[in-house]
Amino acid sequence: MFGWLLGRRGRDGFDLTDWLAFGFLGLGVVLMLGPVLWLVASSFKTEAALQEYPPRLLPLAPQFVPVEGFDVPLQRFRVTAGEHEGRELVQIRRVGLNAQMIDPADPETVLNIRIDEREPVRAVEIAQENYTGLFTRFAFARYFWNSTFITVVATVLTVLFNAMAAFALAKYRFRGRTGVFLLIIATLMIPPTVTLVPLFLVVSQMGLINSHWAVIWPAIATPTGVFLLRQYMLTIPDDLLDAARMDNASEWRVFWKIVLPLSAPALAVLVIFSVMWRWNEFLWPLIVLNRSEVFTLQLALNSFQGELQTAWSSLLAMTVLTLLPITIVFAFLQKYITQGIAQSGVK
Repeated sequence: MFGWLLGRRGRDGFDLTDWLAFGFLGLGVVLMLGPVLWLVASSFKTEAALQEYPPRLLPLAPQFVPVEGFDVPLQRFRVTAGEHEGRELVQIRRVGLNAQMIDPADPETVLNIRIDEREPVRAVEIAQENYTGLFTRFAFARYFWNSTFITVVATVLTVLFNAMAAFALAKYRFRGRTGVFLLIIATLMIPPTVTLVPLFLVVSQMGLINSHWAVIWPAIATPTGVFLLRQYMLTIPDDLLDAARMDNASEWRVFWKIVLPLSAPALAVLVIFSVMWRWNEFLWPLIVLNRSEVFTLQLALNSFQGELQTAWSSLLAMTVLTLLPITIVFAFLQKYITQGIAQSGVK
């Protein structure tokens, strides 16, 4: 399975080409997965750890020690210079560039340590409350259901309508077929922002504002999906469909029982694209959804951004949970992407 990792061009070992190839691949992995790894690690940090500079990859948190005679635990520091170098002390208070510190074992002796001669003692600390808090003080389940409902319904309808349009353009002979197909492809050149106002007026007149269907219906017909499926369906032999019609199969049965199963790789590609489009959509839901109870996860993420303060720990945790469904769908269907696109004639 991983034999390609041991493959090389050099006969007696790795030559320059092998080093360049593996170096280029390693750089690509770091550039693509590095930000995701940083996001996941940061989602387990406390709010204080996120504010530290320079930032650290691991979720390290300052350590606090309870000391007799003090009501609250005191932060622990390690002295890095001076006569007390190497000792671990706790801070009572800070005065300018100096800090009054004591040894937990000898709280009576107060030492003055310069703040540049010490460093805080940190340890890995997983802030699980970043995730558990989403379900206790934030309606995460509701927003997750809203996004799931919109994504699933829109994907099913997108696949159904685009497949029917592609079937008609690929297997039926009628006047103007090429013109209709070119008109559909031409809509790819129209920026989505141009259609926002007309779409909003239509949705508003239909009374769908603050309804999930206001997000679903305008996204069903996609020129990309029609083009992808049409190109794939052109490869299905017409003789197979004619044989089914001779056996008294209706057009719907030909479409449902023959064309759709044979188009499974292209349909899988469209499913992946549709799920990514609907799940990550932000601008259009922001326009037509105004009540918080109908918000999607993307709109809920935006609500964390305050004018004066932002809950970065909760924002990062929710971002990770938002990425999980897309990652799972892609992991299960990614093997169809290359096959579906290649056989659809997309270069």
